[in-house]
Amino acid sequence: MTAKLLPGERLLAKLAALANPHRCRILAVLAHGPCYVSQLAREVKLSRPLLQMHLRKLEAAELVRNRMEISDDGKAMKFYEVRDFDLRIAPSVIADAAKTLGATGEDKE
Repeated sequence: MTAKLLPGERLLAKLAALANPHRCRILAVLAHGPCYVSQLAREVKLSRPLLQMHLRKLEAAELVRNRMEISDDGKAMKFYEVRDFDLRIAPSVIADAAKTLGATGEDKE
């Protein structure tokens, strides 16, 4: 189980995930409905290991989720789907999120 993210961390995770064109293409495919990993890899034209890395980033950002299903022939299939989200960027949203961010790097005294 992953730790709960603070609002500022959640916003940064979503923005970082969406800043990658591969992850945007993955979300675009999943916007049409759930997809199993092999099918998704073919549709976005990525190797499965690279796709898995991008899916982990999208999951950590709370943009997608997965579920396992057993096919008729008994094979386990991992499906991914888009989580319901509404990302709005405005100065007030950033200001509220920033309140939960700690100082990092050179900002620390």
